[in-house]
Amino acid sequence: MEIKDITPANPHYAFVESLFISAFPESERRPVEKQRFNIENKDMFHCYLFIENNETPIGFITIWEFTDFYYAEHLAVDPALRNGGYGSRVMQTLLRELKKPLILEVETPEDEMSKRRIGFYQRQGFEICDTGYVQPPYRKGGESLPMYLMVANKPQQNTLDLQTIKETIYKEVYEVC
Repeated sequence: MEIKDITPANPHYAFVESLFISAFPESERRPVEKQRFNIENKDMFHCYLFIENNETPIGFITIWEFTDFYYAEHLAVDPALRNGGYGSRVMQTLLRELKKPLILEVETPEDEMSKRRIGFYQRQGFEICDTGYVQPPYRKGGESLPMYLMVANKPQQNTLDLQTIKETIYKEVYEVC
């Protein structure tokens, strides 16, 4: 399996966009036009495609690269290929290669699926670092969502500045201050 940084010009981008729309409810994703804009115009934003045998798209992850940490915004695997270990392989590859903490949001554990998702990330080496986090809306007039922040590759000295991390995510990802 390869992980490739792609843009909307890549022939596999239609797969990524379709999976983005089907895997995330509207309240948990930005409009596709804005997603394309970010990929093409924001150097800190990357869309990585997972591909098998140099042709079969498996899934994608979007990552923001900030000065002191990475923020994984969306991760999705093709529904037909889920439970095949691809998500674990991608996360383990990324965690080996990324030299800064990797932060992500997860839904609060209110149903079986959200509990399983948290468990998946914990098995990859993530730990919950903030249970009072609120995801701002992706759209004007949308609702904020209660989430947890999780972190992997945490510094040995436990020097995470969660306030600065949240402020950076709010400003750069959600464009609110």
